[in-house]
Amino acid sequence: MTTTTLAVLVPLLPFLGAVAGLLLGRTAPGFVRPLAVLPTLTALVLAALVAARQGGDAAVDAATELTPTGSVPIELALHIDGFAALVAVLVGLVASCVQIYSTGYLRDDPRYPSYAALVSLFTSAMLLVVYSGDLIVLLVGWEVMGICSYFLVGHYWETPEARAASLKAFLVTKLGDIPFLIGLFALATDAGSFRITRVLGAVASGSLDHPTLIALLLLAGVAGKSAQFPLHTWLPDAMAGPTPVSALIHAATMVAAGVYFIARLLPLFEASQAAMVVLAVMAAVTMAGSALAALAQDDIKRVLAYSTIGQLGYMSGALAVGDRGAAVFHLLSHGAFKALLFLAAGVIIHAAGTNSLAAMSRMRNLRDRIPDAYWTMTVALLALAAIPPFSGFFSKEAVLGVAEHVVTGHTEHAPAAAGWIVLVAGLVTAVLTAAYAMRLWLLAFRGRGAEAPDHGRQPLTMTVVLWVLAVPSLALGGFAFRLLPDWFDGRDLSPTLTTSVLGTGVALVGGIVTYAAWRHTTALTARVPLGAVAAHPEGDAAQVEAEAIATHEPAYGDIAYAPDPADPGRLLLGPLHRHAAAGFHLDALYRTLFVRPVQAGASLVRFLDREVVETYVRGAGALPRWLGTAVRRAQTGNVQTYVSALLAGTVVLAVAVVLVATGA
Repeated sequence: MTTTTLAVLVPLLPFLGAVAGLLLGRTAPGFVRPLAVLPTLTALVLAALVAARQGGDAAVDAATELTPTGSVPIELALHIDGFAALVAVLVGLVASCVQIYSTGYLRDDPRYPSYAALVSLFTSAMLLVVYSGDLIVLLVGWEVMGICSYFLVGHYWETPEARAASLKAFLVTKLGDIPFLIGLFALATDAGSFRITRVLGAVASGSLDHPTLIALLLLAGVAGKSAQFPLHTWLPDAMAGPTPVSALIHAATMVAAGVYFIARLLPLFEASQAAMVVLAVMAAVTMAGSALAALAQDDIKRVLAYSTIGQLGYMSGALAVGDRGAAVFHLLSHGAFKALLFLAAGVIIHAAGTNSLAAMSRMRNLRDRIPDAYWTMTVALLALAAIPPFSGFFSKEAVLGVAEHVVTGHTEHAPAAAGWIVLVAGLVTAVLTAAYAMRLWLLAFRGRGAEAPDHGRQPLTMTVVLWVLAVPSLALGGFAFRLLPDWFDGRDLSPTLTTSVLGTGVALVGGIVTYAAWRHTTALTARVPLGAVAAHPEGDAAQVEAEAIATHEPAYGDIAYAPDPADPGRLLLGPLHRHAAAGFHLDALYRTLFVRPVQAGASLVRFLDREVVETYVRGAGALPRWLGTAVRRAQTGNVQTYVSALLAGTVVLAVAVVLVATGA
C-alpha cells in the first residue's frame, strides 16, 4: 500500500468501528469490545507505519476536489509532515489504551456499547484533524469532537452534574467556534484557498490583507477547544464524565487540537506581532492561574484538569515565542504522562467502587491496596513536575529554553515581550506544578481520610495499560530531544544550562516546601485526641473530627484542626485558597456578565410575547367570537321568532326607504 492509502485508513478504521459498534451494540453485544479495541489498535499500527515512511522528510500531500463551490474550492486533502505523523501515533496510542482500559473500567455499564462507539468516533475525528490538508475538512473533525465530548461527558446523564457539565462544554467551545469559523472564511478569502499549503504560501508571499484580525479570530476558537483563558472553565466541570474519557480528552484529542492547529499555521500568527503577544499573555495567565487553582482542589480529577490547562499553557507559550517544535514536543510527552495520571486516578476511583469518590481528603492506605497505580502515578507526577530524567523535564525545558532564546535575542521569530512573559510565567508555574503534584501524591497515597471499602484487585486490562504508558512517561524525553529536531524543522531541543538549573531548582523548591507544609499540618492533626472524641455522645471519632474540619473550628478545648486532614494547600495559599478553589470565581463572573443578562432578555421577550403580542392576537379573535356568540343565541329554533324578526326587519327597511325618499 502507498503511504497515502495507509493514511486514509488511519481515521477511517475507527470511524467504521464506531458505526459497526452502534449497529451491533444491541443485537450482538459480544462483538462490542472487539469492535472498540481492534480498529483503534489497527489504526495505531498504520499510523506508526505512516510515521516510519514519512520519516521526518518532505510532507506527504494528496488532494482531490470534494465538491465544486464556484469560488474557493473544498478539497479532501492530506498533509502529513513530521508533526502530523507523530501526533497521529500519540492519538492512536492513547485511544487504544483508553479503549482497552475501558473494557475493565466500564465492564458492568449498560451503556458501554454507545460509549465505546463514541470514543472510536472521537478518535477518528481527531485523526482527521491531524492528517487533514484542507481547513474545511479539518473543521469537520473539529466539530465532530465537540459533539462527541457532549455525549461522553454526559455519559452519566442521571446525575445533574454530568448533564450540566456536558452542556457547558458544548456551549463554551461553540462560543469560541463562532469567531473561529469567521476567521477560517476570512483566511480562505485572502489566500484564495482552504488548502493549508496554499494558505502558508500566501502568508510567505505577504498577500494576506488582515493577518492580525484573522489570527485573533482563530485564537478565540483555539482558546475554547484547548481550554485556555478565558474559555477554560468547561474543562474542570467535564470531570463529571467517565475517567477514561477524561484521559482521552486531556491527553491526545480535543484539547490538543487547538495547540496542534496553531502549530500547523504558526507562520500566520508570526505575521502579526500583536497576535503573538496576545497568545503569550493568554498562555501566561492560563499557566499561573490554573496552577494556583490546582493547588486548592480536593477532587483528584479536578486537580488533573487544571493541570492540563496549565500544561496546555506551556504549549501555547512555546508557540507564542515562535517554536512549534518545543510546543509539539511537550504535547507528545504530556499526552503520555497525563493519560497515565487520569487512568491511575481511575484505578483509585474504581478501588472505591464509585465514579464520584475522588476527594483526596477521603483517601487512606491506597499505597498498599493499589501498588500498580501508586508506582505508575509516581512516575507520571515526577514527569509532570519536570524532574529529570523524566520526560516532562526535557519537553518543559524545551519551552523555557526557547523563551530564553527570545529574551536574549538569539531568535527573531517573536517579540522580546512575548519571551519575557512566557519565561517568567513558566518558571512561576514550575514552582506551583511541583507543589500541587507533591500535594496530590501525599494526600492520595499517604492521607489520613476515611478508608474506603476494599473492592479487591483491579481488572488486568486496567493495570497493564498503566505500565504501558509509564514507559514513555519515563523514557520518552531522554532520546526524543535528540531525534525530534529531524522531524520538527531541525530546531535544537536540547536542554540549556540556565533554564535547566532554574526550572529544576524551582520545581524542587516547590516540592520540598509542600512536603514541609504537609508535615506541619500532619503534626497539627496528630494532636487530635480521637479517643476522647469517640466518647462524645454526638458520634464517633471520625464523624466528630470530620465535622470539626468542615466547620473550620476546634472540636474541644484549644486544639486546632486543619481544614482538611494534613492538606498543605490551605497553608501555602492562605487567604487565596478560597478563591483558587472556586476557580477565581470566573463562573460567577460569567454568570453575572452574560448568563443573567441573557436570561433577563429572554424573560423580557417572553413577557412581551405573552402580554403584548398575545393580547393583540387574543383581541383579534375576541370580536368574531362575540359576534358568533350573538348569532348563536339568535338561533333559537322557534319559527315564530324568525317570522317576527323578518317582519320587524321589513318594517325597519321600509321606514328607512321612506325617510331617504322624503329627504331626497
